[in-house]
Amino acid sequence: MNSKHLPQNILKNLGIENLNEMQEVAQDTILHDNNILLLSPTGSGKTLAFLLPVLELLEPGILSVQCLILVPSRELGLQIEQVWKKMGTDYKINVCYGGHSIDTEIKNLSNPPAVLIGTPGRIADHIERGTFRLDKIQTMVLDEFDKSLQLGFHEQMSFIIGKLPKLNKRVLVSATSDIEIPKYTRVINPTILDFIPEADESESNLSMKMVVSKEKDKLGSLFHLICSLKSEAAIVFCNHRDAAERISDTLNEKGIYATYYHGGMDQDERERALIQFRNGSMSYLITTDLAARGLDIPEMNHVIHYHLPSKADEFTHRNGRTARMLASGTAYIVVNENEKKMDYIDYSMPVLHVEAPKSLPKPPQFQTIYISGGKKNKLNKIDIVGFFSQKGQLEKGDLGLIEVKDFISFAAVKYNKVKDLLHAVKDEKMKGKKFKIEVARKVIKKVEE
Repeated sequence: MNSKHLPQNILKNLGIENLNEMQEVAQDTILHDNNILLLSPTGSGKTLAFLLPVLELLEPGILSVQCLILVPSRELGLQIEQVWKKMGTDYKINVCYGGHSIDTEIKNLSNPPAVLIGTPGRIADHIERGTFRLDKIQTMVLDEFDKSLQLGFHEQMSFIIGKLPKLNKRVLVSATSDIEIPKYTRVINPTILDFIPEADESESNLSMKMVVSKEKDKLGSLFHLICSLKSEAAIVFCNHRDAAERISDTLNEKGIYATYYHGGMDQDERERALIQFRNGSMSYLITTDLAARGLDIPEMNHVIHYHLPSKADEFTHRNGRTARMLASGTAYIVVNENEKKMDYIDYSMPVLHVEAPKSLPKPPQFQTIYISGGKKNKLNKIDIVGFFSQKGQLEKGDLGLIEVKDFISFAAVKYNKVKDLLHAVKDEKMKGKKFKIEVARKVIKKVEE
């Protein structure tokens, strides 16, 4: 199968005209071979490469889970779900992950989806509870398989695979080559689709610059660097959760609009931080390697390494947040002369001298508005746009990105329009119901709440 055999509405729904070479080859191979290892860099469209053939393999008459997709993180699972929903198929999809209400998931699975996505721990939990049938699952995708191995999900994945009696098609997906495939996957002599370019080719659009900090605490140098980026957004990577919080808090104290993101936050906080960064109401995301891949965040011009990771492939994944799909970007390494040197770094790269700033980056144009209703309350984007336009007197350019979740929604609104909007809609009803509408709170440390 290739793009010319696809239902035209799917490509149209996805907003693309043609599939890339990797997606074309992956579709044909996944449809015709039973063991596949797909290697392709971050940002190349791997999700679509396996979802399109999965769609072809589904049978409408089977009212049970037919395809299981295992992912290392809840964010990746939610992102795959979004792509599937955008495709506009008639098949139901669900995501299961730790931190999500298990009762809600059990209720969703009582009307089983054709495609089930989940983290290994939560899927193993559901299998032990017997909340969905396993005898119709013929296709399994292990997405970001290398990351699942790194995170130590061997036991859960082995358990899950061992419980699938009718499994006949296995697709392993990774952005990293040289993976040793464990025996429990039962993937023997897979068809390998290697679309990872040579290092010099993949990094041809990526500029690398070093910022040397005289101080051991590099926060001052980071602040100067951020102020030099012409108010453009950036992701700052560090190695520890507490460092992400400390850096974010310090930057905010200095007048920089930053938020932090790491695995120790609960799911609502993580989603809120990403939404505020995605919609432009926060300019800088301070994060651990959790955000290095598998997240739906916009293309960045700037990636900053406040700390360097211990492994070269994590460094590559971080840099994959910029210079994607033929675009150019810059990765900055903030170093102190006394810190440990990493053997995968070429320290002869150009040094960027950053001066003390004359002014701060411009504040974000948007602010995030929280709405206490979502899809389960029968709200959609069109409802929110209509309500804010008619009752809130907003014009087209005053509204930015709108994201509707199950029970809550978020809308980006121009800063200078927020006060009047909130006043105008204070006593108004949307679709016959009064919802709480207010400025979304920033993600802050629990001790401060």
